[in-house]
Amino acid sequence: MEVNCEGCAGCCLDWRPLLETETRGDDGSRGRTHGENGSHGRTHDEAEVDRNPVDDDPTFVSLTRGTVRTVLEQGAVPALTPRFWHARDDRESVEIDGRRIAAVAGRPVFFLGLRKPPKPVAPFGREEPSWLPTCVFLDPSTLQCRVYDGEFFPEDCGVYPEQTLALGVETECERVEKTFGGERLVSTEVDDEPDGLLLGTGAIGEKLFCHPRPAALEGTIERLAAGELTAEDRAETAAVAAASSPGTVEISEAHYERARDRALEAATDESGGGSGVATDEDGAWIGPAIREWHRRRVAAGETVPSPSTAADVEDARGAPETPGWDDLEGE
Repeated sequence: MEVNCEGCAGCCLDWRPLLETETRGDDGSRGRTHGENGSHGRTHDEAEVDRNPVDDDPTFVSLTRGTVRTVLEQGAVPALTPRFWHARDDRESVEIDGRRIAAVAGRPVFFLGLRKPPKPVAPFGREEPSWLPTCVFLDPSTLQCRVYDGEFFPEDCGVYPEQTLALGVETECERVEKTFGGERLVSTEVDDEPDGLLLGTGAIGEKLFCHPRPAALEGTIERLAAGELTAEDRAETAAVAAASSPGTVEISEAHYERARDRALEAATDESGGGSGVATDEDGAWIGPAIREWHRRRVAAGETVPSPSTAADVEDARGAPETPGWDDLEGE
């Protein structure tokens, strides 16, 4: 498999606002794999039938338990967002906030992924930038990942789009090619069983997490649907994920309590209490930067600043630099 990523970042942002009419795959989706895309404007009842996610992120990337624990240790919980799904039928669901949510053994199941605050970006060779929901770790100036190959770098990103190709699903690379031209997916040769592909029960506790107390999620599902999650919502789901064990729906209560306390400590920066400057924690810049992007988006109105604004919003707060494309040649 070979991809041409320079100047693209199509899998790192939601580029639907660039389209006059939404471009979709043959199955009506733009998600990375079947069943993970957003509801795309369909009614609540239609979304439930299809087991669509409650959120509407078309390029959601799920994190493993190990990555979630690293995020917790480094105070980077503000980067996280959960994904819950509408249930296909009552037999596999629990009711939360008036919605039937997919569950296993009576426990709501969820992924944890990365947030996409609004950033000024100019992907696909566009001359003018646009405000687009963009991965928290994407540098708008270089369109590269700030945590590439580091502790926070999601395993799924490292192998994308290999797993998607192996599943026979259209990739974001191909969608970008169809819409904006160019060659992004250079080679499609992949292993029949790519590394890290977790499906079915093999994903439980490692990538698909099961919340033991549905009542604790009251309000969370509604806020997720509205795009208004709180720091406490993120702390709760991160703690459950960190306390999970592969192959079981059970969690360690001791690990849960410690993880939740740690996650709530990181919530100070997200809610406005932190200084927003670099500290010994690698993720200390994330909460203040996200908050600042949202503030600037509201203040900008119809104006779109240069992607170089990221130097003030992210770099100045301690965000890691990107590697440059020359350094990645041959990888």
